[in-house]
Amino acid sequence: MVLMDVDGTLTDGTLAVLPNGEEVKLYNVRDGMGVMLAQLAGLKLGIITGKNSRGLEKRAERLKITELHQGVIDKKLVFDDILKRYQLKPEEVAYIGDDLGDLEVMKSVGLAAAVGDAHRLIKKHAHHVCKKDGGRGAFREFIEFIIGAQKKWDVIMSGFKNILNRKL
Repeated sequence: MVLMDVDGTLTDGTLAVLPNGEEVKLYNVRDGMGVMLAQLAGLKLGIITGKNSRGLEKRAERLKITELHQGVIDKKLVFDDILKRYQLKPEEVAYIGDDLGDLEVMKSVGLAAAVGDAHRLIKKHAHHVCKKDGGRGAFREFIEFIIGAQKKWDVIMSGFKNILNRKL
């Protein structure tokens, strides 16, 4: 399973505030493709984030990520619950984050990643530091790292061709 933070990880951390007070986040389509690649590789995905966002609910729904936890103060508690529900060991989980709220989960997982512009302590505790910054394709870079390590590119390309053939 791969778990991820949102603000500063799937986004660059910028929040646009509309006149009605609603916050808008921008997502990179390359990271969306990373989600699809992860799913083709058979990886379960989940989001644990400190903020609440209707836009994120829509994004997760569109990407078919059902494990969505928003407004989380203690991400480690949610992580422990996910382990229990999916009957996973901590070493069977990867996590990508960018800031101090991600640290306790990163210390607990089998594979921890930091986006390129992550806080220095996050980078220090990461097994993998992405070259790309948060919201700029770092999630996809991390997924491609995992796919390469698991030698699943043939599976990915086969699944991708099947999707293209269905749409043609």
